[in-house]
Amino acid sequence: MFFVVSKILNYVTQPLMIVALVLISSFFIRRWRRALRVAAGVLLYFFCNDFIANEVMTAWEVEETPWSTMNKTYEWGIVLTGVTRLDTEPRDRVHFARGADRVVHTVQLYKKGIIKNVLISGGSGRLIRNEVREADELYEVFVLLGVDSAHLRVENESRNTAESARAVPHLLPGVTPRDCLLITSAFHMRRSLACFAKQGWPMDAFSTDKRTHRRLFKPDVLFIPSYEAIGLWQSLLKEWTGMLAYKLAGYI
Repeated sequence: MFFVVSKILNYVTQPLMIVALVLISSFFIRRWRRALRVAAGVLLYFFCNDFIANEVMTAWEVEETPWSTMNKTYEWGIVLTGVTRLDTEPRDRVHFARGADRVVHTVQLYKKGIIKNVLISGGSGRLIRNEVREADELYEVFVLLGVDSAHLRVENESRNTAESARAVPHLLPGVTPRDCLLITSAFHMRRSLACFAKQGWPMDAFSTDKRTHRRLFKPDVLFIPSYEAIGLWQSLLKEWTGMLAYKLAGYI
């Protein structure tokens, strides 16, 4: 039930859905019609403002770690899924959405000798048509990119971050969390760390897929609407909703 409710909340809290709901409500609440329509326009412009979205996301993301400061070796790199497009055809190859850095940077960590092994965690996060397991697809990609299959392990049953946090420790008997490095997108790292810490498995973090840019005071950034800003807000609202839901459910 929690899985279904959390997915519904993710849909309802998307920026354009919020704007649409406010606008639609103006057709039914005559007393506030004008105010609601103005609010819908203000919200749309707010969600499209690149400067605001970038500033908020910058404050939320866990900063990426420079290679020059990586002075520790880990037995395992734990990489979370959520980066492929499972409905894209043809199905004879892997199609990446935003977030392929999770894979590329994990391969770099492996080839630099910073991590010795890779555990890929994540099945399908879909409510329906979940026959494709993303961890299995990423396994093939890691092998293609030169990671020895003997150094790979797959956890393909978890449907979300909380389930990954419960599953991963059981797959690594005799391994301590200080021997592991958690790898996921910078915007997703706070929730991921909290989930694993709740399971008594606090790890060092290695953020990837940074979505922000340096602060710019240019007219197009300050005033011109940007569809990329909507994408930032969509990721932020998803994480904030997830954090709240996980907190209420006792997952963090």
